[in-house]
Amino acid sequence: MFAKTIRTPCEIITWELLPVIRRELAKTLIKDHGLTQRKAAEHLGLTEATVSRYISGKRAHENSLNKHLLKEIKVSATRIMEGDTDTVINETCRLCHLAQDAGALKHFKT
Repeated sequence: MFAKTIRTPCEIITWELLPVIRRELAKTLIKDHGLTQRKAAEHLGLTEATVSRYISGKRAHENSLNKHLLKEIKVSATRIMEGDTDTVINETCRLCHLAQDAGALKHFKT
């Protein structure tokens, strides 16, 4: 008998949650802070192609973030605009922890 494939929380975060957080950060940087896709990508340490896929809905189309998390993403985007590489890392981790605490992982298939 074959066992069901089990994904660890780390796998779910890497493949599902992190792209959703990055998508929302990119969208916020573009919409609220007036950045181009290229500049948003530079601020987030991503490629312009990745940001383009986020914006077009070709990647990270899952929407499992609640209103509180979306507000926190706006806070993080402002901090990222004012910060450096460490700020991007710290804010991404902060958002990931908030999403986990809010139960966001249960919205993704395990």
